[in-house]
Amino acid sequence: MTAEQLARTERILEKFGSRGEAMLIAILQEVQKEEHYLPKEILESISRKMDIPMTRIYAIATFYKSFSLKPKGRHQIKVCTGTACHIKGAAKNRDEIMRRLGISDGEVTADRNFSVETVNCLGTCALAPVIVVDDQYYDGITPAKIKRTLEHYSEDHDE
Repeated sequence: MTAEQLARTERILEKFGSRGEAMLIAILQEVQKEEHYLPKEILESISRKMDIPMTRIYAIATFYKSFSLKPKGRHQIKVCTGTACHIKGAAKNRDEIMRRLGISDGEVTADRNFSVETVNCLGTCALAPVIVVDDQYYDGITPAKIKRTLEHYSEDHDE
């Protein structure tokens, strides 16, 4: 664990105080927000400092789908492959995203700027095909629009 990660973890634990396991989910949510996943070293630190067994922490971290034990990108792309999106070209969009980023489904780019995953449905069938980057929905997406969409989230265009 880096000094920066240690400092962030300490800050998160201080924020929630020593309220025990009752605050564990909130603590894990904060770590996930900061790190974009739950690093093993941080979970071990939380286990020691809160006196909670690692088995309990892993049980919670693996139960909730919102938690990830694998690194995710700073910008997380979800490609809908549900029926409506599939019919309207989701596979071509997915392939174009993966080609441009040089990664496969479920992977993260080397710079950890992007990760991509296919999902079964985003519940926006009338807008198909759809991708989501972070919490921003892009409807009617086509392979031709992928480059511009990804550039919006590149390092050069961030805040």
